[in-house]
Amino acid sequence: MKKYRSPIILWLLFEAIAIWLWQATGNLFFLLNFSYIGTCIGLGGILFAAGWKYAREFTQFCVGTYMLVFLGLICRENIQIEGFWYYLLSGVWGAGTLHYAIAKIFGPLLFGRGWCGYACWTAMILDLLPYKQPKVPRKSWGFIRYIMFGLSLTIVLLLFWLGKTTAYTMFMLFVAGNIFYYAVGITLAILLKDNRAFCKYICPITVFLKPMSYYSLIRIKCDEEKCISCGKCLKVCPMEVKVNKSARMRKNATECILCQKCTKACPTKALSV
Repeated sequence: MKKYRSPIILWLLFEAIAIWLWQATGNLFFLLNFSYIGTCIGLGGILFAAGWKYAREFTQFCVGTYMLVFLGLICRENIQIEGFWYYLLSGVWGAGTLHYAIAKIFGPLLFGRGWCGYACWTAMILDLLPYKQPKVPRKSWGFIRYIMFGLSLTIVLLLFWLGKTTAYTMFMLFVAGNIFYYAVGITLAILLKDNRAFCKYICPITVFLKPMSYYSLIRIKCDEEKCISCGKCLKVCPMEVKVNKSARMRKNATECILCQKCTKACPTKALSV
């Protein structure tokens, strides 16, 4: 049972959050929402531990589709970064702000950029493209994410100034934002032959994720005494993390999405979560 311990603990953590929010707000939605997400993550972790090849993708589609289709398109909840700015500036503590607080601001202290690997609906589609491992050297384009971060805030501030922050406007901004992200993400993936190029250079959410991920409790660890420097882990890592070093200061350390492709590729089992 030891190998199932981590996913069970994560599931219990989400259940605790679900029950606490339900009791604190009296809103049954929070119980159902976080129970569903926690169950998907826990089940995916158990399937991964049991050796199922597509366990991560299963979780990614279960959670990502739920958030995009149900929360976003059906419930019309803007859970893009523009929605977060909108709720924050409006002083509304709702699903959008809770989502960011748990998944992208404080949650990464526990699970790093696990959001990117197991829940992101943009990466969910990008991971279907054929460029699983980067084919060209990494570009020094990381500054673009900060431009996108500032641009998202500017758009919402402009809408407030114009008095256009209606529910319909925020919903259309959610739809337009997703179309834009998919278009840019797919184009970059094809041009750079790298499915995760969008995550590395463009995604504004990483401005929140990166600093918190540095202190993440759940991360890939390397037993350097077992490592034979074969480089197999480096070849399969979609985020180009120098995972064969154990120190938090290793190259691209805060980029790890916990996909665990490296742990599967390691012939000496030197890598583990």
